[in-house]
Amino acid sequence: MTPAQMIGTVCGVGYMRPAPGTWGSLAALPLAYGLHQLGGFPLLALATLACIPAGIWATKIMTAGSDDHDPSEIVVDEVAGQWIALWAISYPAWAHGIPITALWPGWISAFLLFRLFDIWKPGPVGWADRKEGPFGVMMDDVIAGIMAAIGVALLAGFSHGVLGL
Repeated sequence: MTPAQMIGTVCGVGYMRPAPGTWGSLAALPLAYGLHQLGGFPLLALATLACIPAGIWATKIMTAGSDDHDPSEIVVDEVAGQWIALWAISYPAWAHGIPITALWPGWISAFLLFRLFDIWKPGPVGWADRKEGPFGVMMDDVIAGIMAAIGVALLAGFSHGVLGL
């Protein structure tokens, strides 16, 4: 396996069937937990920001000369998007000294909302998905991750009554 394939398929996770994107999102969860445990939100954020250009590079290499600009085995985009969705629990856990496992409803919400937005592709997610090339492959998941993170924050606000409800 080449370095581009290692990154693009997240060490082969992208070859799992069915639903490789879901497997990629699931693989992102323990990776995010480990990053958060090692260095809190700052490490997860840095890893995410490094994952995006690495994913663009790997996607460019893996799709060179192919008509398929977004093959299903490329799941690094799901990892980046899922990590962004998890920022909504990593930051507050880190900032307030809360064990990230105590925010377990946020883990579930982040996973489900990210998968929903990644599959449904509403608004800006669909716009990015229609972009040809590696940038579009990564950006639809980045945007889905941002939307999921906002959703997680709103759900936490409703759940904890901090929105005045």
